[in-house]
Amino acid sequence: MLTRPLKQHHDAQQYVRLDTLVRLRWLAVVGQAGAVLIVRFGLDFELPLWPCLAVIAVSAWVNVALMLRDRMAPRIGPALAAWVLAFDVTELGLLLYLTGGLQNPFAFLFLGPVLVSAMALPPRHTLMLGALAVAWATVLLFVHEPLPWASEEPLVLPPLYMLGIWLCILLALGYIGVYAWQIAEGARRLADALAATELVLAREQHLSQLDGLAAAAAHELATPLSTIAVIAKELERALPKDAPHADDIRLLREQAQRCRDILGKLTELSPTNEPFDRAPLSALIEEVVAPHRNFGVEIDIMLPDDRADEPIARRHPPLLYGLGNLVENAVDFAESRVEIAVRWNPREVAVTIADDGPGFPPEVMDRLGEPYLTTRGARRIGAEDEPTGLGLGFFIAKTLLERSGATLAFANRTAPEHGAVVRVRWDRADFEAAAQSAGPATP
Repeated sequence: MLTRPLKQHHDAQQYVRLDTLVRLRWLAVVGQAGAVLIVRFGLDFELPLWPCLAVIAVSAWVNVALMLRDRMAPRIGPALAAWVLAFDVTELGLLLYLTGGLQNPFAFLFLGPVLVSAMALPPRHTLMLGALAVAWATVLLFVHEPLPWASEEPLVLPPLYMLGIWLCILLALGYIGVYAWQIAEGARRLADALAATELVLAREQHLSQLDGLAAAAAHELATPLSTIAVIAKELERALPKDAPHADDIRLLREQAQRCRDILGKLTELSPTNEPFDRAPLSALIEEVVAPHRNFGVEIDIMLPDDRADEPIARRHPPLLYGLGNLVENAVDFAESRVEIAVRWNPREVAVTIADDGPGFPPEVMDRLGEPYLTTRGARRIGAEDEPTGLGLGFFIAKTLLERSGATLAFANRTAPEHGAVVRVRWDRADFEAAAQSAGPATP
């Protein structure tokens, strides 16, 4: 369940603030313009002044366009950010072409866009930017205008020295790029770990708050439920067995008793150590299913033919509640049938609950298990306009099962079949570990 939020968090980290790129671009524009003017008028070196200023002006114009975009979208995706940085590499390459190629000491500024990409963008974008910078460096090694210099003392650098500069730029791009990426990736992993911790703590805090509410509800509802049970029992005695509403009164009494049993379980969510606290997995599943068999839906439990190594489970209230809630959801949404497949082997234990209802809506598939997320409609019993559920039962069930070491997977049946499928899986060692200290298993 944490996969999607963490993915969203990681994707959010890959987005770059456009304001950051704009500020860096303005710094580059001012620096480039200042360098060109100082070389031409301060040092009195000849250079193609107007072409250089034209290239810088295009960069400034693009920056103005980015500033206008920043008002609409403060952050941009990795692809667009890579294009912006690729423009910076190209603009720098054109300036170097006009001012001496790799003979110009500012050639090492090729490292700037690649370094920014390594820190903020995915590796594939950094590799493409690095390849573009290497391509420009290779071209500028052979093709460029003369380096601005005093005409009476022309500067001529040996080819071997120029090759060394080219190789140094390549090594710097690779080494610094990889080093910056490793530093940034470590920071991103730490941020992901912190985000995961915050999500877990938020879920545990939410569940702890619900535990307190459940205890308060159990205390407050005990008296009215007892009154309902007594009145229903008296009405059942008063009505003849063949009365039109006799079955309804009997069902009301049974459901009131079931509510009392559920509230009783809320007060014992810690494991017990009674002598007969263990049972075979098939018996535990039957115990979970039993309260849901009288709602017009056929529940079929499918067990392996060979049950010699059947795992033993504790009657742990959180485990019973978690599985029971999943079965209840399946019964509520099923049209006529719910299938519960129980499988085990020396490595794992799995329980698959499938119904023939409408299935999970695609828009909520990735959010299943979040609190207050529900797609429940009217219940099978009650008025058609009965309020829908709050979505807390599924959240609590998932959290309690995950506490027991289970992993849950949600899916829909493949066409032409329809319905929802929930698979709960434990490592067998974890599933049976809690039963080792309990007493003998009940038959």
